[in-house]
Parts: sequence; C-alpha cells; structure tokens
Amino acid sequence: MRSGGSATASLSAQAELAARVLDALPQTQCTRCGYPDCAAYAQAVAHNEAAINQCPPGGAEGINRLSHITGQPALPLNPEFGTEGPRSVVFIDENWCIGCTLCLDACPTDAIVGSNKRMHTVIEPYCTGCELCLPVCPVDCIVVEPASGSATGWNAWSAAQADQARTRYAFASTRRIQNAGHQAKQLEDKAQAKLADLSAHSQHTDPQVLDQKRAVIEAALTRARVKRAQNPD
Repeated sequence: MRSGGSATASLSAQAELAARVLDALPQTQCTRCGYPDCAAYAQAVAHNEAAINQCPPGGAEGINRLSHITGQPALPLNPEFGTEGPRSVVFIDENWCIGCTLCLDACPTDAIVGSNKRMHTVIEPYCTGCELCLPVCPVDCIVVEPASGSATGWNAWSAAQADQARTRYAFASTRRIQNAGHQAKQLEDKAQAKLADLSAHSQHTDPQVLDQKRAVIEAALTRARVKRAQNPD
C-alpha cells in the first residue's frame, strides 16, 4: 500500500506536470481536444487520461513541446480532433447581426462586444480563432477568415498571444461565475419574498394548497443555499 507521503508526492508531481503542460498549450480554449478548456486538457495529459496529440491549434510543434515535457513519444496529430491549419479570426456581418448576445456568452476570451438587440463586433486582437461562436449564431452572420497566411500551429501563434488569451479567459470565467452567483441570489431573494407572504402571491386560498406550495419553495431555497455554500465564489 502506498504511504501517505508517497501519495502526496505523486499528486504534487502530477500538479507540477499539469502546470508545465498548460504553459505549453496555445490557450485558444477551443475545446477541440475534447476537454472544456486548456487547463482541463493539461490535467488529463498529466494524469495519463489524454494523449499529447489532441491539440490542433498547437499542431506538430505543440506535440513536440508536450513530448519533451512528458517524456512521451511525439505522434502525428490525431485527425479525430481536427487538423493543423492557419490561425483564424472571426468577423460579424453587421447586415445580418440581430443582437441576440449568444456569441458573447460563447466567446471564451470576451473578444466579442455588444448588447441586446444591438450589433455586435469582434475585437480582433483578442480573438483566438476558437470558432465557438459559430454554432450558437442563429443567423449565421459570423465569418471566419485566415489571419496567419500559410503559417500554422505555433508558427501562427505567439507566446504573447497565448498569455493574453489565458489571462482573458481567466477573467471571463471569473466574471461569469460571479454573474451566475449574483443571478442565483436575486432569484433566491424573490423566492424568499414570495414565501414570506405566499397568500398574496398566489391565486389559491386553500390552506392545504398553500402549505404544499410553501414546502416546494422552502425545499428549493434549501437546495439553493446548499449549492451557494458549496460554491462561495
């Protein structure tokens, strides 16, 4: 049986390896590797749950970097996850944009700006070419264009761009978590106010029906409080 000290050392080594793998990834947050973001893929590689040849944006150079870090042999990019190609950026056709805001929520680096029922636009330097905005656009007004000529993989992407994308993704993720928590708290407050004077907020006057409604709301509030306690951020 492995001792506690050995287990701790192993976990520490895996965490260090995951950090090194993450540093070597292009940070496009495109999910093409099969994981929700670059950090999740790095964790999977460090735990031998994913191969090092699943990142199309990194291309062959990215695989070589991960091979050097992990000691695993360099393999060709697995076509199941895509192909290596030029870096791309997206643009929004203002003639078709309806201001639905769906692309804003999909963009991992907050590279798209706009408001409800207003035209959106892409801040090109912040776009990683992840293309996650494409499938959510209901009017297909988003156009993909190459931005690196014939250069592909890390030849089309720089460390500075990767660092910027990583920082913006971290900020965007934190903002979304905070917004979700704020919205949940608002809904909880509304439910609490309704519970405090249930008869005034219900068309029913039957005490038994009101008690049933009260029990449902109280149960929902309890679940919300437990969830918020588990995710304080």
